[in-house]
Amino acid sequence: MSKVLVRDKLFEPFIDKEAIDAAIQKIADQINRDYEGKNPVLLAVLNGAFIFAADLLRKITVPCEISFVKYCSYAGTTSTSQVKELIGINEDLKDRYIIVVEDIVDTGITMDKLLQDIWAKEPKGVKLACLSFKPESFQKSFAIDYLGISIPNDFIVGFGLDYDGYGRNLPEIYKIVG
Repeated sequence: MSKVLVRDKLFEPFIDKEAIDAAIQKIADQINRDYEGKNPVLLAVLNGAFIFAADLLRKITVPCEISFVKYCSYAGTTSTSQVKELIGINEDLKDRYIIVVEDIVDTGITMDKLLQDIWAKEPKGVKLACLSFKPESFQKSFAIDYLGISIPNDFIVGFGLDYDGYGRNLPEIYKIVG
């Protein structure tokens, strides 16, 4: 891994493919154990979680379904604190077990809104699977039930995470330089 330029920002290597894969396997193992016989619905948050969701889904061995929502609160490298629902919940979630699949939780503002919207659909249970988490930025109180990696409050790209729409295709995770 070497430094990469994404748009006008320089990023350095942070989390390699092997560490990402190990984190996803850990989450999948927990889900496989917890959801035996329950047929959960994975609800992946676009755009960032699509790569994580695909890799996670391939490691889940219990019967499950997947759907997608799109909520956002980011512009550039910072949160706007304004959550926009771009693609809403289209599935009937009543009496179902839901696993929200998210690439990163930092402030938690977007996820808090999504979780409220999901609970309004009367599911049997809701859990959150998150690849990366920034505890220093977190402003809410919900639990992250399946966590891959806790990270410092650095801006990161790669493996689905972006900077103004770019960098999602990087196979590893990079953090901003300086």
